[in-house]
Amino acid sequence: MAGAGTERVWIVGIGDDGIDGMTAHARRVVEAADVLLGPESCAAVLPPPIAARLQRVTSLEDLVERIEGAGDGKIVVLASGDPLFYGTARYVCGRLGKDRFEVVPHVSSMQLAFARVKESWEEAFLANLSGQSIERVIDKIRSSDTVGLFTSEQWPPAAVARALLDEGIDAFHAYVCENLGSPDERVTQGTLTDIARDSFGPLNVMILVRKARAADRPGHVGTRLFGNPDECFLQSRPKRGLITPAEIRSLVLAELSLAPTSVVWDVGAGSGSVGLEAARIARDGAVYAIEMDPDDLQLIRENASLFGVANLHPVLGRAPEAWAGLPDPDAVYVGGSGREVAMLVEKGWERLRPGGRLVTGCKSIDNLAAVHAHLRARSADAAYWMVNIARGIEQLDRIRFEAINPVFLIAATKPD
Repeated sequence: MAGAGTERVWIVGIGDDGIDGMTAHARRVVEAADVLLGPESCAAVLPPPIAARLQRVTSLEDLVERIEGAGDGKIVVLASGDPLFYGTARYVCGRLGKDRFEVVPHVSSMQLAFARVKESWEEAFLANLSGQSIERVIDKIRSSDTVGLFTSEQWPPAAVARALLDEGIDAFHAYVCENLGSPDERVTQGTLTDIARDSFGPLNVMILVRKARAADRPGHVGTRLFGNPDECFLQSRPKRGLITPAEIRSLVLAELSLAPTSVVWDVGAGSGSVGLEAARIARDGAVYAIEMDPDDLQLIRENASLFGVANLHPVLGRAPEAWAGLPDPDAVYVGGSGREVAMLVEKGWERLRPGGRLVTGCKSIDNLAAVHAHLRARSADAAYWMVNIARGIEQLDRIRFEAINPVFLIAATKPD
């Protein structure tokens, strides 16, 4: 409800189809306005009698001043699309207080765009390229399946497509939705190469949908000794995201206590990120990446080639049988989330050299309990961590935190 002595202000969403696209309720609110405020762009989609009453505002700050100076009467503010979707209502409610406002939303251009291409936007990465770092956006696109972009004058669709291609990102089908809701609406689709060759009007939304089972090439090879960003590694699709995250990987490698000449086993290596960075640290030693999936084993080889690591040896097979002919390790990392984790820890501990370190990352309480029971009976220094990490992500003009799946890390030293 409005505060005492203060008239309620209505914020009404409007699309490119103008009054005709509004609900009957929204139209009645606009027609009954004593003071009608909105940007110049709204005048073109209003019927002449209403357009003549529109008081043009030039900025959000100007809008706040007009509302405060409007006096008595019914104040109505027109805003493009959904006023609460990174729009006008968020700003003015933040400045003047929520209790003073009523919001009547319209369908946002982002909603319309996803509807036109018949894709869900529930888990899509959304960004506004106005004033946004394109590098940050590209890094997020690399790990997303669906993307919605408000393009800008500096970054129109063709420039965005070229930037993505330059970074090795070519696994998306692209749509450019122009003038949504208006008579000259147009939806163009194609590969990023197609979009890079085309030109579009200024009012558009760009949507990217990853092709089934397609993986992007890494845009750059990591330069850090360890803890390189996840996007530096080739990862399998649709299993992308199962890589040991950079933050967890750094903790694992620290707890392995590697020396330059260490012999290391990376059991359940996946794309090989832990083993590859271990090989960089144990540069005069040898790292054996044991993996039962032939496709993932090929990724390990390709990642080793990308990073120029020669002492990483991929081993195809199921553990523990696959490591029968390998030299005893100074350090063992057991990854994965299956029921066999505790058994692999037990068998790996038997082969671990005295004074060596074993580290595992468990994702379930059951595996944690089983590994804990085994190691506490065999090592005086077994240590345990529950690791919860959230990464900050800029989305449009907000920052939010996206949690990485929690992991229980366990590390122990085998007595001499």
